[in-house]
Amino acid sequence: MVRWPDAEAERYREAGYWQGRTLGDFLAGHARTIGTATALVADGERVSYAELDRRAGHLAAGLAALGIAPGDRIVVQLPNGPEFFVLLFAALRIGAVPVLGLPAYRRSEAVHLCDHSGAVAYVVPAVDPDPASDFDYPALAEEVREQVPGLRHVLVAGGDPGPHTALADVEGAGRRSPLPPGAFAVPDPLDPAVLLVSGGTTGLPKLIPRTHEDYAYNVRASAELCGLGPGTVYLAALPVAHNFALACPGALGTLLAGGTVVLSASPDPETVFPLIERHRVTVTAVVPPLAALWSQAAEWSPEDLGSLALLQVGGARLGPETARRVRATLGCELQQVFGMAEGLLCMTRPGDDAERVATTQGRPLSPDDEIRVVDADDRDAPAGEIGELLTRGPYTLRGYYRAEEYNRTAFTADGFYRTGDLVRVLPGGDVVVEGRRKDLVNRGGDKVSSDELEGHLRAHPAVLDAAVVPVPDDYLGERTCAWIVLRERSTGPGGPAAAAGASRAGELPSAADAFGPGGLDAFLDGRGLAPYKKPDLIHVVDSLPLTAVGKLDKRVLTRRAAEAASRRS
Repeated sequence: MVRWPDAEAERYREAGYWQGRTLGDFLAGHARTIGTATALVADGERVSYAELDRRAGHLAAGLAALGIAPGDRIVVQLPNGPEFFVLLFAALRIGAVPVLGLPAYRRSEAVHLCDHSGAVAYVVPAVDPDPASDFDYPALAEEVREQVPGLRHVLVAGGDPGPHTALADVEGAGRRSPLPPGAFAVPDPLDPAVLLVSGGTTGLPKLIPRTHEDYAYNVRASAELCGLGPGTVYLAALPVAHNFALACPGALGTLLAGGTVVLSASPDPETVFPLIERHRVTVTAVVPPLAALWSQAAEWSPEDLGSLALLQVGGARLGPETARRVRATLGCELQQVFGMAEGLLCMTRPGDDAERVATTQGRPLSPDDEIRVVDADDRDAPAGEIGELLTRGPYTLRGYYRAEEYNRTAFTADGFYRTGDLVRVLPGGDVVVEGRRKDLVNRGGDKVSSDELEGHLRAHPAVLDAAVVPVPDDYLGERTCAWIVLRERSTGPGGPAAAAGASRAGELPSAADAFGPGGLDAFLDGRGLAPYKKPDLIHVVDSLPLTAVGKLDKRVLTRRAAEAASRRS
């Protein structure tokens, strides 16, 4: 990993941002002082701080007995549940590095994470928590193990492990043979605590090393800004493997403050509204489409949501009208959050006036967050003008993990991270997000790399070329629109558009059955692509537009996609 220069590291220590502590070291202290307090709630199960600390210790011993050592990577693909946190704190305790994958990932992403990280272990659930999906994670793990020879262990949580090892058995072995005090040295606070997954802009996701120092500051500072304390009840509605729900301030910020984290398997109103009422939830975080959905559902829902004091909205830009409506219907403080797993967080502050919250994405979290707004030539844009956001600071990475070549273009020579976001900064320091330079579709907070999806589409034997662009959408913000050139074209009913999925709009008729049995959906399933990455809209064309110098002109495709979407609406 790329480390901070010594001079900057020393400055961050002197300022108190970095405190020489590891990310999970607060848990043992809480177990001693507030041990009987509830740390986690999930499916009627309550886990106290003392129990969470005890279970993490047992699992740490069990992992060590498997030969998992400090610095070893463990790919974690677990849903929202106590096992996620037991495993996270256990890994931190022995100095292993969790690689946090999302439950929606499939073979393509899982193989990449295990292989690229050099993981020695892969952890999956026994049962898909979404009954509508009913995905077979143990079978996925078997496929991953076949393709990643260095993967020594597959651990399965919450049920029949099949040919793999039950996570509960590893914890049980550690309970029977606990680690003696001092069995493992305390990790260097500047070593990676976790590897997060980037939203991805080219190809498969990059890995983001978050050190104990910078991530602990990220958690602590955001928890302080949001006013979390022992009375906080945080609802984790988004996947806790996501940076927003985990550490901004999220579940870790709540646990650091001594509060209670309520874990939900789904973010839909029918699931979360009863949880808010039953557990008197005070804080939660959602992406803009969910904020809009919750706002609508609150008008007819019988549940009492009066305990909710703060709703964070991030992952994508929240429009002003939606922001005003959400605040009015849910009756709580609204906080806009603009940030990235790579580091920088901008937040509106509790107490900001309603218009500021509705129309801006807030101000940087840290006094030492440095931001620049630059033009295409890296020259500072005039004050108030739109430009690309560059940033560096005490919790923003200095380089992606094992990505030396990519880092040369993703960072400036003096360590500023090129976010790819187009912003303007108001006189008071508030950031307003205006768009993005990166070739990325922000689908309701889920980032879809155009380059990655194009690669999967081009792999189909019927596809000659493909281009993926965003199309505006009132609900998700953006949807993915794929423009496809087939190797052979003819007309006829039941063509590839229909084969790709009849529920999609905007598809054009073309060669009959070009995509084969099951259509394009089945092909992408076979390649192990996460469902949210599939194209929402498909247009089959004779050719793709080019610029004057012969390069693909995605601006034309984006305009055409928007025009087609406008005609349909």
